[in-house]
Amino acid sequence: MGRVKSTEDGQISILLIGMMSVSLLLILGVIGATSMQLSRIQLLDAADAAALDAADSIAEATVYEGGVGDGLQLTSEGVVAAASRNLAQRVRPGRVAAWTVAGGTGTPDGRTAVVVVQGQAAIPVISQALDVFGSSITITVQSSARSDVN
Repeated sequence: MGRVKSTEDGQISILLIGMMSVSLLLILGVIGATSMQLSRIQLLDAADAAALDAADSIAEATVYEGGVGDGLQLTSEGVVAAASRNLAQRVRPGRVAAWTVAGGTGTPDGRTAVVVVQGQAAIPVISQALDVFGSSITITVQSSARSDVN
């Protein structure tokens, strides 16, 4: 007896290819989301350190004129300078391709240092695909610290 050719021969391979494609996209999505979150945490850590350093910076002219009082008097220029120095001295994590102190960094009240850090995330597979289109993933974080004296 000869085998009768079915019209459904080979249909399972199309189903397998589709399932593998969906699985691969799901895995890459989870890897990308996890990597972005880790990059954001590393940028937030850098912003926290820069804000603490900026809150401890002294505006010498203000201190010499009026003393310390309840806390160090901060200036926006001093906060930007201290935050920039802090970022320049830190080792940039591998997940972050570039970082910089962004607009919005300064002091709203002369006592609180607000530091905004913007960075380019390096995400496996996704970053290389975006580079082809001339794009990248930018993450912006903000941290603040106060300069109170107890």
